Amino acid sequence: MKKIVSLFIVLSLFCFSHTTVAGNSPTDDLRPALDGVMAILGDQNLKGDEHLVERRQKIMESIETGFNFREMSKRVLGKTWRTISDQQRGYFTQLMTKLLENVYIGKLEGYSGQSTEFKAETVKGNRAQVTTIVENNGVNLPVHYIMKESDGHWMVYDINIEGVSLVRNYKEQFKSILRKEKYEGLVKVLEDKNRSFLKAKS
Repeated sequence: MKKIVSLFIVLSLFCFSHTTVAGNSPTDDLRPALDGVMAILGDQNLKGDEHLVERRQKIMESIETGFNFREMSKRVLGKTWRTISDQQRGYFTQLMTKLLENVYIGKLEGYSGQSTEFKAETVKGNRAQVTTIVENNGVNLPVHYIMKESDGHWMVYDINIEGVSLVRNYKEQFKSILRKEKYEGLVKVLEDKNRSFLKAKS
């Protein structure tokens, strides 16, 4: 349960702004992200169910600016990614993006009050890990952001909390589906799952 709650917390930190300058360090590119998403969640003009659609749209726009969903989807699929067309890759990325929106946005909307301290940064080529400490109610939680540099900008493609990787978690969940039902079966599972969230909202 602790790891699930931790994952909800860290997903509230996905937001990235457009104002980062090419050549920044991973920490420089990550730092404004944490302030950005908190600003959306703390905006009193966006509170309440009547602003649900607008609030979630703003959150996802911010998330998509700095979270590399295509890279994440590629790693989730593993070797299957190499066997599908670019069109299929694009569609799978859309499904994964929508799944994360459906699963986690409602959770992060109900969370506020954490503080974040940047502790360390490790860069190897175009990969980096930025370690932060999220403090909530006296509990310190290490959160590791795994990032990749592209065109002078660092973007997150995985998050690791207490040894639990977001990408690895989904990869393990999808492994048996891919083995039994192949790529087409996994797509159907994701489509059905996303439709179930849509029905729940209506």
